[in-house]
Amino acid sequence: MAAEFLLNKGYIILERNWRAGKKEVDIIAFKDNVLAIIEIKTRSSNDLLFPEEAVNRKKKDNLKAAAAVFVSDKPQYINIRYDIISVLMDNDNVKEVIHFEEAFY
Repeated sequence: MAAEFLLNKGYIILERNWRAGKKEVDIIAFKDNVLAIIEIKTRSSNDLLFPEEAVNRKKKDNLKAAAAVFVSDKPQYINIRYDIISVLMDNDNVKEVIHFEEAFY
């Protein structure tokens, strides 16, 4: 669902569930000369935290490390951005999808 959301926004999906050792990136996408490293978080509407609040410092560091491996032999990707897609569910229905571009550095 998140990949379709990104495709509808004009992104090119390069990878899904890409791994560098034990580190994983949910989606690696490209748009407007920017490589987006995207973490997807889903929560139900009765959880205490919003989905995007679940991306902690360790996860951010892992995403940065995985991104470094991904671009190490791909010099065409100069501009890198870290995004979060927050999905809020109500039972089995998607209640809200928010794309936080440049969610962290």
